[in-house]
Amino acid sequence: MRKIIILGTIILVMGIISFSSHPIMGPTDTFGQSARKVLMIPREGYSADLDLMMKMEMGVMAMLLKRAGFEVDIATTSGAAILGPTQKIEKVMRLTDINLDNYAGIIMPCMAVGAFPGPPVSQEAVAIVKKAVADGKPLASSTWSGIILAEAGVLKGKKYALPRDPLKTDANFKLTDLRFEGAIYSGQGVIQDGKIITSGACPTMQKAYGMQDRTVELTQMFIKAIGPK
Repeated sequence: MRKIIILGTIILVMGIISFSSHPIMGPTDTFGQSARKVLMIPREGYSADLDLMMKMEMGVMAMLLKRAGFEVDIATTSGAAILGPTQKIEKVMRLTDINLDNYAGIIMPCMAVGAFPGPPVSQEAVAIVKKAVADGKPLASSTWSGIILAEAGVLKGKKYALPRDPLKTDANFKLTDLRFEGAIYSGQGVIQDGKIITSGACPTMQKAYGMQDRTVELTQMFIKAIGPK
């Protein structure tokens, strides 16, 4: 199984073009038609694995979306360029400038910027998540970006995935995250409940703990949830 995972990772890396050429920002034409757009909202904050997450989380998501005929816009609260030790994404929009009506759905990379309590949750991201759910748009959340969904209150009564149950403590985790009260923890895989899709493991979780990275599965389910034009 480990050999299969490693082989799959190598294949994905070979398919990802350098971010410096902006492969995920430009429009994509499918049979002469303008591509539908997806909004990607990466979490902001310190990440010791930023290069890894830019390549194997954001990059893999973008590659799969582009192959499916979607154009991807990236937006954060600051709108600042995302700069890793060797990777960079310069074309980043501000969430306050986003018109959600222009997008078929939202996908949210974890970026390995921390679990609970983690960095402050972007209130601009919370607002746009609430609108996406109200509008019935598909919403995909990788690992600890699920914190944003919990803060927005959109997980109440729904099943979701995370690396661990945020309402339970153990020897390593002494705090509970009460924002997840009323939601149904359903493991570390990929869980879809209605239009909300969550995953419990990102590239960092695979690197650090040997958990199976769910980026590909999450993105594929997101594409399926959007459906044909």
